[in-house]
Amino acid sequence: MSEAMMARSRSFLTATVAATISATLILSGCSGSASDTGDRNATTAGEPVLGGIARILQPAEPRSLDPAALTNSWAHQPVIGNALYGTLMINDTVTLEIEYTMATDFSTTDDGTNFVLTLQPGLTFTDGNPLDAAAVKFNWDRLRDPALGSTSIRQAAQVTSTEVIDATTLKVALVSANPNFAQGLINTGMNWIASPTALQKGQGEFDKAPIGAGPFTLAKWTRQDTIELEKNPRYWDAPKPYLDGITIRMPADSTQRVNTITTDGADLSSEASWMTLSKAEEAGFSTEVVPTGGGQFIAMNIRRAPFNDERARQAVVLAADTDALNSSVYSGKGQIAQTLFPESSPFYTNISLHTQNKEKAQKLFDELAAEGKPVTFTFLSYPTTESKSLGESLQAQLSAFKNVQVQVEVADYAAVTARAGSRDFDTMISTAVIADPDYALWTAFHGLSPGNFTGINDPELNAALDAGRTSTTVEGRKRAYETVQDRLVALTPVLWTIRPAPSVMAGKNLRGIEMYALGSPLPEELWLQK
Repeated sequence: MSEAMMARSRSFLTATVAATISATLILSGCSGSASDTGDRNATTAGEPVLGGIARILQPAEPRSLDPAALTNSWAHQPVIGNALYGTLMINDTVTLEIEYTMATDFSTTDDGTNFVLTLQPGLTFTDGNPLDAAAVKFNWDRLRDPALGSTSIRQAAQVTSTEVIDATTLKVALVSANPNFAQGLINTGMNWIASPTALQKGQGEFDKAPIGAGPFTLAKWTRQDTIELEKNPRYWDAPKPYLDGITIRMPADSTQRVNTITTDGADLSSEASWMTLSKAEEAGFSTEVVPTGGGQFIAMNIRRAPFNDERARQAVVLAADTDALNSSVYSGKGQIAQTLFPESSPFYTNISLHTQNKEKAQKLFDELAAEGKPVTFTFLSYPTTESKSLGESLQAQLSAFKNVQVQVEVADYAAVTARAGSRDFDTMISTAVIADPDYALWTAFHGLSPGNFTGINDPELNAALDAGRTSTTVEGRKRAYETVQDRLVALTPVLWTIRPAPSVMAGKNLRGIEMYALGSPLPEELWLQK
């Protein structure tokens, strides 16, 4: 492997660890009433009204307004990215079909080895420069640079080259065929194109005046307080945006966010906690959840004992009572991941991810002990109440069995990051949040993926993940992911716990809520009822 490839792999791994920890921390806070995902208590939209300033809450403040530093998921900065830069394309969160916005097409004629991106003609940045194929090339090539340290490298690394054909046309070659590449692209900064001229001035200057072609522009950024945006009068899709402006605040605490919504202190809040959503609904406020599969799981490191023996993994999963974990950790309110996909997904198959069988579990523990391999392991915990509680609850459950011992080790975030990256753990919390299944599942469980924390490397599973990535039909992909589910159940590299809740809570007067990807709201669609 070349030095450049090694550097890219290290950067990919670092970005994956950081993104996984971030998602895990959000999921660890998920407790609340179990509910089907989708539109919950939505408000009739009606005809849009122009004007007004919407007050929006997001969980995290960005370190920079550079698209490379933003993450396009409910737990990070989706409104900021969509507002400043617009979108090339989005998807329908139920059917997963790609819909085009600033792009008009992103298609392949060779089953995903090469793509052609076509842009709307005449797009311009707010500095007057063209948003053309050359600008997209600059942004995408930049995101592939490991030195940039963007989490978007996880998808951008799939691109091997880009070529400008003309002002509105960019040819894109992938490292390997992936006809479903657009589904991963929309979840990242690849979907947000910034002015190359502005980016070349450096981060400090760019953060003072970020230049995109989105529905809003930056008016003022007061660090650790607010980001104020104002309407872009040159936005390509007039009369959108409907709002005159947006004020964004970033309270990390979910209780503070729901209290702000229910006391009319905000109009929209990104959310992740089932408990918080329930509180908002009980107070008569609207919520909306993007349907996703997968979720949080306890990853078992099969690279070393005891989990390099499949029987040890099976014993732990068979012994675990996920309902009891839900009750003790999430007050019985979390939504348990029963199947890999929700029923609304085109890939849904009724294959249970977990079946408890205490007798079989004890038999396996005894069998291993008789061979001189009693199951002893440590649960590596984040320094959060929920993470520690999950480890201690599993420890308490397994204490009822013979020939198994569990320790819980609580480490700080930096230590967990380092340990996860070096694979120095027995078990720990990780995630695979699934909209389109390709990226999340391939990253979490393919034998060649740097993001594969468990170390599982099964030829049949790898082949099924590759088939799910490369198939060009829903039917073909569904068959592939049935095999993926079967193999995950048989190999038991993880114990699935709860579903995520990528969602928003809305104030009484906000309308026009539309989301794509993993809970990413479109600010150009929002309007205030007067």
